[in-house]
Amino acid sequence: MNIHEYQAKQLFQIYGIPVPDGKQVTTPESAEQVARELGGEGWVVKAQVHAGGRGKVGGVKLAKNLAEVIDFSRDMLGKRLVTIQTDSSGLPVNSLLIEKIYPIKSELYLSVLVDRASERIIFIASAAGGVDIETVAHESPEQIISVQVHPAAGLQAYQCRKVAYTLGLKGQQIKALEKIMQGMYDLFLAKDASQIEINPLIETDSGDLLALDAKINFDDNAVAIHPDIAAMKDPTQEDDKENEAQQFGLNYITLDGNIGCMVNGAGLAMATMDLVKLKGGLPANFLDVGGGTNVEKVCEAFKLILSDSSVKAVLVNIFGGIVKCDVIASGILAAIEQIHVAVPVVVRLEGTNVEQGRALLSNTGLNLYAADDLAHAAEQVVALAEAV
Repeated sequence: MNIHEYQAKQLFQIYGIPVPDGKQVTTPESAEQVARELGGEGWVVKAQVHAGGRGKVGGVKLAKNLAEVIDFSRDMLGKRLVTIQTDSSGLPVNSLLIEKIYPIKSELYLSVLVDRASERIIFIASAAGGVDIETVAHESPEQIISVQVHPAAGLQAYQCRKVAYTLGLKGQQIKALEKIMQGMYDLFLAKDASQIEINPLIETDSGDLLALDAKINFDDNAVAIHPDIAAMKDPTQEDDKENEAQQFGLNYITLDGNIGCMVNGAGLAMATMDLVKLKGGLPANFLDVGGGTNVEKVCEAFKLILSDSSVKAVLVNIFGGIVKCDVIASGILAAIEQIHVAVPVVVRLEGTNVEQGRALLSNTGLNLYAADDLAHAAEQVVALAEAV
C-alpha cells in the first residue's frame, strides 16, 4: 500500500525525521493561505499522486510569489498527471502540498527496505541524490553504500557514522543523520513498512538535513493491524477494478491484453498467463480467486473481467483441491448464466472429481469450451479471441 508524500511526512515528524514546513491543501484559495502562513520568499507546489517523476511533467513547480501559487494550484487540481510511473491515463490530482523553499547545498539519497537475499533490513545511501537511484546504480555503482541491520542487534551508531562519512557529512550533521536513520528504522518496524525512501535528503546552506521528499510503501498483508495506516489509503489513486476485487477477496491486476484469465492460486495464475503469451495471446488481467472458490467469487470475477471492453475471450484454469472440480464446474455454470457472459469461455479443470466437473461443462448449449489440458486450453482461447 502506498500513501501520499504529505502523509509520509506527517509520519516522519512523529518519528523525529525533519521535514520542510508545509501543509496539504485542496483548493487554490487554501494554497494561497498556507503560503502566506509559511512566509518566506518562495514556495514549492507539489501534486499529490502515488507516482514518482512528478517534477519532470509539471507536477512540482516553484512559485516566486502568491499569484504563482494560485495559478499553479489551479493548473494542477482536478487534472490527471501522467508520469513515467503511471499508465497513459495518469492519476487524479485531488490535493497539493505547499512547502517553503530552502536553499540547497547538496542532495543525498537515503532509503530503508527489506533485502530478500540476505533476509535483513538494509539501508541504501548515496551522495548522488535527487535522481533515480537505479540510474546511479547502473552508471556509478561506487556511489552507493548499503548497510545491513542485524535483527537481534538493531541499527547501530557505528553503521550510521559509516553512512555519514560516505556521504561527506561532518560534525553535528553526523548526529542528525543518526537521528534520521533511527527514526526511519523505528517507523519501518512499527508500521510494517516495505520501503521508506527520502530522495532527496537535502543539506541546506546552514548545514541542516531535511527530507525534501518522502515515500513510504507498506506491506499489504500487515495493513489490517494498523488502522491508522489503513485510514491513509486513497482509492482514487488505484485501479477501480483492483479496489473492487479486494472487497471480494480477489487478487486482480489490470493488464493490456484481450484474454481474460481466472485462476485459483497466484503461482498457477502466473504460469497460465505465461502460457497464454507463449501461444501468441496477451492476458488482459491477473486474477487469483483463491483456494476457497465459490459461486459468488466466480460471479464477481467474471464481472471484473468483462468490465474490460477489450476482453474477447476468457480462460478459466482451476485446480480442484480444497474445492472439488464438480462443485467448481457448477459454480462456473451458475455464474455464466447469472451474468449472461457473451464472450467465449474456455475452462480447464484438474484435480478431485475432474471427470464429473468436465461432464457438467460439456453440451451446455453455452458459449463454453472444456479443455483437456492447459496447453490445449491456451491454444483454444487464443484462437477464439483472434476469431472475434
